[in-house]
Amino acid sequence: MTEELTSPKSIDVEHIMALIPHRYPFLLVDRVLDYQAGEWIKAVKNVSFNEPQFTGHFPGHPVMPGVMVIEAMAQASGVLTQLSRSGRSDDALFYLVKVDNAKFTRVVVPGDQLIFECQIKKVIKNMTLYQCKATVDGRMVAKAELLCAEKSK
Repeated sequence: MTEELTSPKSIDVEHIMALIPHRYPFLLVDRVLDYQAGEWIKAVKNVSFNEPQFTGHFPGHPVMPGVMVIEAMAQASGVLTQLSRSGRSDDALFYLVKVDNAKFTRVVVPGDQLIFECQIKKVIKNMTLYQCKATVDGRMVAKAELLCAEKSK
């Protein structure tokens, strides 16, 4: 991400819900900390023991499933795409269509604060390729390249 002289652009969960269709229990982005439209986003997910996946993954040793970390990065990327479209939610739907080079380096547990950093690598017609990473306390827990496509109307 490039350093900017402007102040961070923070977005709360209500604004996030106006941009993407996800809702509880599957809304996995709590706040946008900063972004540069058309370039990058930095967002956060506060991991709570009260989330439904921890009932069965794993009893007595709660671990956030890696696929949910990937989904959270995809949602942060979707927020970036909508913000890059002048912040309008014109009922466009974007689907995660490909995950490449996924790597998980640490487990994510209740009490962790996931920070997502997603960059747009390439836009081709109705598809966008993102480079994403997730960190906890400054240490990488996951990374992946994600390809999302807009649903044809």
